[in-house]
Amino acid sequence: MQHSLNTSLQVDDLAPARSSLRIAMVSETYPPEVNGVANTVARLVEGLRTRHHAVQLIRPRQDRDDLGPQSDRSQDVLTRGLAIPGYGHLRMGLPSKRALLRLWTARRPDLVHIATEGPLGWSALQAARKLKLPVCSDFRTNFHAYSQFYGIGWLQKPITAYLRKFHNRCHCTMVPTESLREQLDKAGFGPLAVVARGVDTALFSPHKRSARLRAQWGVGESDLVVLHVGRLAAEKNLPVLVKAFARIQSHQPNARLLVVGDGPSRQELQAQCPGAIFAGFRHGEELAAHYASSDMFIFPSLTETYGNVTPEAMASGLAVLAFDDAAAAELIDHQHNGMLAPKGDAAAFFQLAVELASHPRQRLAIGSQARRVALDLGWESIVRTLECIYAQAMEQAESPLLGPGWVQLQRI
Repeated sequence: MQHSLNTSLQVDDLAPARSSLRIAMVSETYPPEVNGVANTVARLVEGLRTRHHAVQLIRPRQDRDDLGPQSDRSQDVLTRGLAIPGYGHLRMGLPSKRALLRLWTARRPDLVHIATEGPLGWSALQAARKLKLPVCSDFRTNFHAYSQFYGIGWLQKPITAYLRKFHNRCHCTMVPTESLREQLDKAGFGPLAVVARGVDTALFSPHKRSARLRAQWGVGESDLVVLHVGRLAAEKNLPVLVKAFARIQSHQPNARLLVVGDGPSRQELQAQCPGAIFAGFRHGEELAAHYASSDMFIFPSLTETYGNVTPEAMASGLAVLAFDDAAAAELIDHQHNGMLAPKGDAAAFFQLAVELASHPRQRLAIGSQARRVALDLGWESIVRTLECIYAQAMEQAESPLLGPGWVQLQRI
């Protein structure tokens, strides 16, 4: 007989994981692929290995020369994959249940962490359940929300049903914000835990500002550079970006729009913004310099589960304008360390864009406060939280009296 307890615990209250775990991390995307999920998974893998856990990373092979590291604590298991239609630079894994069963039977992991819900992730879930392994998952991408942007809105309900079935078979699903936890809880997902995402404040820093880079863009030190970073795709609400910048430019004729990223909507966006600077994908120090060398950051997306670019921009000392959603809703105190428009209110977004663009002293003060907030978002604390959740999932899996959902994990 199973018992369900309605206990509410803080993550701080959980016993820490034992000193060294064998963790199988399953993800269908990983650097050098460029997206928030890939970057976050890489940070978690690096952090876990730094804390002396053996991480077996299972991911699709990205090209013929992709071998991945192989050592006692760093093992990449590469699976078959296919390019995602419309995103040639990204791949998705193919079903691999049998291979995973063989792999984990030969050397059993302490826990399986599934970062993505695609075919490879589903195979990992099936294999882990068959072997009675503890499983944690991440809800990282609003696939169910994306469907409306690609003419398949009728699939939203079945996609949500699939995601609910997927995550409810795990011992815990991690989400990046409290608002998303509440949304998924109402939709019947559980158990859920809020695990924020970190940001590298040494990499993303106001000190990376570059006069040489601004000169390459053809802008002077007093000219306004308005930055947008992200995938250029229909679900990113790019028409609001275009209109917001047009309003800014009507008040600040010398303003330039800088777009970092790529995607299927790039050509259309270039046609609408012929004077913009399109920098394509940027990584590491180059990306950090593009942030820091800009003057304000606008991000109109309404389909983010988190939006890593928001804390990256804040860490870079930029004033951020976004809708009251995802990471922005969690991190920004309106008019103190950023600007928030009511969710979906484009008119308010445009008004705030002009206000921020027209007041340089306000931008600098907001950017300074944003940097202070970002300094508290280091990856080390995120990894420690992850260890506690792993410990709870393993305890739950080992206890015959505790069924799924017996404890609701809360944010620190």
